[in-house]
Amino acid sequence: MKNQWDANEAALFEGPLGECVYGSRVLGANPSLVLHGGGNTSVKAPATDVLGESRAALYVKGSGWDLASLEPAGLPAVDLEWIRRLRALNVLSDEDMVNAIRTHLFDASSPNPSIETLLHAFLPDVFVDHSHADAIVALTNTHLGEEVVRKALGDDVSIVPYVKAGFDLAKAAADAY
Repeated sequence: MKNQWDANEAALFEGPLGECVYGSRVLGANPSLVLHGGGNTSVKAPATDVLGESRAALYVKGSGWDLASLEPAGLPAVDLEWIRRLRALNVLSDEDMVNAIRTHLFDASSPNPSIETLLHAFLPDVFVDHSHADAIVALTNTHLGEEVVRKALGDDVSIVPYVKAGFDLAKAAADAY
């Protein structure tokens, strides 16, 4: 696969949020990595709240936005510190998770953040790019998926058995990380 990152073009996008927008577009432009409407990206960066205070935020792709044409408005910001506290729960229904995330947006008019917001929040990296790459799906969606992945990618790859997107997947992926 050829690296499509163009430093000159990326320089036109300001700050971590701009870098996430540019990276999302590069990722989303390749249909072998992301089908239209699929995949999620995020960045952890400060946001200013209504009191003018800088707070840790997670900007994560909103539902209904396509990575290939993403704009900053398509990355709603949530209160990262509060959202990370959800990891201490043993159980969280999809309805309660969506409500908790929605009630901790910096801007209530923002689109709904991805169903995988907690996955992005629970991982420590500043940038998280998540796609459904054809090449990886071809390895994982087989009878001996884990064995095939280990043979192709080695033992440094974390493998999480299938878990429906949401709270349980976020916890399992963070634990595996």
